[in-house]
Amino acid sequence: MSDSRVGLTVVHRRYVPYSHAHYAGNLVDGAYAMGLFGDVATEVCIRTDGDEGLFASYADVQFRAPMKAGDVLEVTATVTRVGTRSRTIDFAARVVCRGRPDRGESAAEVLAEPIVAVTATGTVVVPPAA
Repeated sequence: MSDSRVGLTVVHRRYVPYSHAHYAGNLVDGAYAMGLFGDVATEVCIRTDGDEGLFASYADVQFRAPMKAGDVLEVTATVTRVGTRSRTIDFAARVVCRGRPDRGESAAEVLAEPIVAVTATGTVVVPPAA
């Protein structure tokens, strides 16, 4: 029997402020995406189980492209498996807008094609059903 929660997708968007640049070239560390995955997973748990849940683990984290200050990231979480108390979620962080400091201090553009920056699979746990 299929669980209706499988396939649920939650999307967040976040502007990456220049204060989060951690490396030369305004690069942002990969942990930034991991924090965003935690935020979107929390909403998934609220929607599926009425509880914020707890993150148990990550698997297969892939840092595929740089994230930079001035980016707008679209972070998605899709439920792929529902267990008794655990949920498996696929995550992706995509750059949908990018700052263009080469054109001016506040210049930016919407990207024609989003750039997949980070992907991961995670497991969250929720309290037993009452």
